[in-house]
Amino acid sequence: MATTSIGALYAGRFLIGLANGYFMTFSQLYIQESSPAKYRGLFLTTFQFCTSFGTLIGTIIDWATAKRPDKSAYLIPLGIIYVVPFILSIAMWFIPESPRWLILQGKYEAGVKSLRWLRPDGADVESEANVIRDAIEKEKELKSSVGILDMFKDPVNRRRTFLSVCAVTLQAASGSMFIIAYKAYFLLMAHVDNPFGISCVLSALGLTAILANSAIVVHYGRRRVLLMSGLLVCGIFQLITAVVYDKQPGTKTTGKVIAALACLYMMSYNGMIATYAWLSGGELPTQRLRSHTFGLAAAVGFFGAWLTTFTAPYFINPASLNWGPRYGYIWFPSCVVSAAWVFFFLPEVKGRTLEEIDEMFEAKLAARKFRKYQCVGTSAVLEHKLARPSTEEQAAAETTINTA
Repeated sequence: MATTSIGALYAGRFLIGLANGYFMTFSQLYIQESSPAKYRGLFLTTFQFCTSFGTLIGTIIDWATAKRPDKSAYLIPLGIIYVVPFILSIAMWFIPESPRWLILQGKYEAGVKSLRWLRPDGADVESEANVIRDAIEKEKELKSSVGILDMFKDPVNRRRTFLSVCAVTLQAASGSMFIIAYKAYFLLMAHVDNPFGISCVLSALGLTAILANSAIVVHYGRRRVLLMSGLLVCGIFQLITAVVYDKQPGTKTTGKVIAALACLYMMSYNGMIATYAWLSGGELPTQRLRSHTFGLAAAVGFFGAWLTTFTAPYFINPASLNWGPRYGYIWFPSCVVSAAWVFFFLPEVKGRTLEEIDEMFEAKLAARKFRKYQCVGTSAVLEHKLARPSTEEQAAAETTINTA
């Protein structure tokens, strides 16, 4: 805001990039580690809604100030950016640290206190804290070190690292950045009337899809129903877009069809891919290495998004390859391959606690067996307690926990 020097602008962009990387990584990690298993997907959907809503507001503000004749055209949008971070920086002082992280650091009492703050009245906080501590201690007995190389040394950790990285990278593999980053320019090239206005409509429809998604996230799995279906649907929309433009480029009818397909694509992407890719990437790593693994997954995911954003102009610009919307020919097979990977490799962990997920990976289950696997550890007992079972079941669960 204070300079027009290109060097200072690069430095500012570098700092914003660091901040965004930290935010996207650690805020989601906190949600993963602090949420009850049943609502983990719903809370991540809320996170995705907030980030998308912020993007839409930013787009509208840019649109409203773009025609101002002086520096206020960019100073107003940049100044408004400070509002929400200022509020959050104050609110953060009142939010406890992640209970799992505290217990991992040996601060058991602080972890229980954090859980008590995060859980509603009546929740069995002590039992949940005991399960978390037992799982962490068991893992420490088997693998004591914590480092970057540990993500790849052990076959189980290597598998979990591979799954986490690939899950987050599904966002880039769907071709989403092609439409998200260049939607206004892309629609302009397709001769769509008012491309900037249509891009705002795209963002609003994506937001609507996230809201609709919040109603189903608790009831349906990530793997088959949403991620795999979402990738196939998005791939088909990309293919139809490419074919329509290839057959009748530059006509007004083609422009309208492409605008409609872009709207459907954004709804499908936001409703079935965006949230679940990050969700899977964060809940699959081991507790001991979650920060390392999810950090790596986020970095690779951001690199994939950057690579798509960087290379897209060379494909779509008239002065380069001049593919325009035919760029969708590349992303259809990418979506199909990604959907096949989800089918064969990505496990279903809906409704599972992080400790149950650890147990299933240690059992070396195939991806297709995760959904129906019955956990035998103390985490399964805890889930029965949190579901408010009968008095007889409560007594049996307490006896099992005490015996363990």
